[in-house]
Amino acid sequence: MAAIQLGKPAVRRSPSAAPSIEGRPDVPGLVDRFGRVARDLRISITSACSLRCTYCMPAEGLPVIPRDELLSATELARLVGIAVRDLGVREVRFTGGEPLTRGDLVEIIQRSADAAPGTPLALTTNGIGLEKRAQALADAGLGRVNVSLDTLDREHFTRLTRRDRLPAVLAGIAAAHRAGLGPIKINAVAMRETLHDAPALLAWAIDHGCRLRFIEQMPLDADETWKRDNMVDADELLRVLGERFVLEAVGRDDPSAPAEDWLVDGGPATVGIIASVTRSFCAACDRTRLTAEGSVRSCLFGDDETDLRALLRGGADDATISDRWRAAMWGKKAGHGIDDDDFVRPARSMGGIGG
Repeated sequence: MAAIQLGKPAVRRSPSAAPSIEGRPDVPGLVDRFGRVARDLRISITSACSLRCTYCMPAEGLPVIPRDELLSATELARLVGIAVRDLGVREVRFTGGEPLTRGDLVEIIQRSADAAPGTPLALTTNGIGLEKRAQALADAGLGRVNVSLDTLDREHFTRLTRRDRLPAVLAGIAAAHRAGLGPIKINAVAMRETLHDAPALLAWAIDHGCRLRFIEQMPLDADETWKRDNMVDADELLRVLGERFVLEAVGRDDPSAPAEDWLVDGGPATVGIIASVTRSFCAACDRTRLTAEGSVRSCLFGDDETDLRALLRGGADDATISDRWRAAMWGKKAGHGIDDDDFVRPARSMGGIGG
């Protein structure tokens, strides 16, 4: 079905179809059957985007979600407050699509900061439009940004994103520095087309005070062209980077952190690699996700979604919403299952889930 190929969910779980909590301990946090506790909340606030990256979106973009189906700034802030106050969440990151396409993004950040004082708030963005909004976002309570940037080669950037917008991205990163939105992390998906641009990107990141992390491409592209035997894995990327830099593995300070770090030329600079496919960290995953329509998604690769929007708009109290969220996370899968013979890609693509 075309709707699935474009990244839209095939079904929405109704609020009456609550997930089973059989065997769940009576604890307030977001525990699952495998003993993991989710403390990192990722919130997608739109499926719209100003780029069309081949590993994320189709050339025509994803179907537009009607405005009244998106969570409002007030609803988002209420869920942030519930997550932090009642469910043990310690960090919140807003994603898309591209969150800067939301005209009320500053309000979303301000209301969320008010709802969860002192909680770190971050943003994952492609940087387009950040030049004009970075200071306002920082003033509203945003702490840092992750900027997606796969290459500094303008031709390669244009081919990969289907848009000639590299100067705008670089301007956005510079504005984030000026606004104090740090540390700035650069997310680069390791692609065959840009593999040999990787050393130059790392050198640039070090020179510009950014922390670079490369990410193995996952089977979440809307065009469904991902193939295991054509992906750039961590080992190949390290070999290419090693042609220019001396890299020393230092691992992870936090076992739940997705990136493994390497010292570059003895440090202090580091480069991270998020080897989601070949060095899975599912066993230590501490994330819970909300889609732009207000559904809990316990796993990036799990299609089960639990609708909180209907509860929000139906007059449910915070305790009811918390219980539904806990139930959704109790059923989290053990792992993404990419290596399993019966692996099935999720119905949503990355652009429809949120980073």
